[in-house]
Amino acid sequence: MGMRKGIIAGAAVPHAPQFHSMPATEDREQVGRVRAAMQKVGDGLRALKPDLLIVMTNDHGDEYAVGCVPPFVVHCGNRAQGSHKHRGWWNLRGDIGYDVVRGLMREGFDPAFTLDAQLATPFTIPLEFLGYARETPFLPIFINSYVPPQPSAQRCYRFGEALHDVIERLGLRAIFIASGGLSHFPGTPQYPNPDITTDKLIYDRLSAGNLRHLLAYSDDALDMTGNVESRSIAVLAGALGERKPDITAWEPSWHHTYAVFGWTDDAPADPVKPHYPATPPEHAQLARALFELRTNDEACRRYLSDPAAFAQLHHLTPDETEAIVAMDEPRLREKFGQHPLLASGAARRISLITSASPG
Repeated sequence: MGMRKGIIAGAAVPHAPQFHSMPATEDREQVGRVRAAMQKVGDGLRALKPDLLIVMTNDHGDEYAVGCVPPFVVHCGNRAQGSHKHRGWWNLRGDIGYDVVRGLMREGFDPAFTLDAQLATPFTIPLEFLGYARETPFLPIFINSYVPPQPSAQRCYRFGEALHDVIERLGLRAIFIASGGLSHFPGTPQYPNPDITTDKLIYDRLSAGNLRHLLAYSDDALDMTGNVESRSIAVLAGALGERKPDITAWEPSWHHTYAVFGWTDDAPADPVKPHYPATPPEHAQLARALFELRTNDEACRRYLSDPAAFAQLHHLTPDETEAIVAMDEPRLREKFGQHPLLASGAARRISLITSASPG
């Protein structure tokens, strides 16, 4: 198990109230499949043995709709009352809450905080379906998804980046649960018509690890497609970076697209090997030599006259000298990290000079 700090793993999961009330309109087998997928994600997250569990979800007009509507609220109480079938006290990490608020302020955010806000089921249903014990303490963070003006997808992503940095500075390993479904339209005539087409596009992009896809959606686009709650997923995306989930599930219903994403591996992502790398500082002289060959006919003639002397003129190491004398493009790229345009351009210009020479 890795020992990285910050937000090391997480999940994006639905929180439909129908999961508890189970009216006759619901497909019980489908709800069972969603629950099984979420349980699998939860098992993977618990196996990481994190120091902190964070759950972010949106208010549905229960706390923040009229008197004060902050974009983000951190719960700093040590317990909070649940609601509906989850009534009673839930244990919280208010001690960490204050540290998170202070850290986010240093990051340029001004989150509100609460000591006694109740927890609606969008916080607690995911915990149940993910398999967490009722006694598990966690840190709730509210996000304003429904009451304009809401934070943009870009702002949410940046909030996630800042939250990760704060948790990392605190020396903690945290799991982040983004609670909120894909398209649905609670309280509107559009409720029976989720935007499955847009949801499938979002699902496919996130499943492939393209978490920045959510940044393409304006406030109007989120509203019109019923994806206002994906703001919490955008926060998770900022916290995780571009990482491919290892567990996913796609379950569209008549009123709501249930999508599950789990990032349960805390190992750092494999480094990307770019086609066009930055020039290694230790091979800067080699890059200068290749640049001259790529851009200057006279340099090519000097090289063709005496490749080793040309290398010596540029103060190249023996290994660099061997590679440039052989004009070994793969070795110049792979071993010495030379930009492909320099390596290929130098080789091509030398070839042109050679073919143009008499005899």
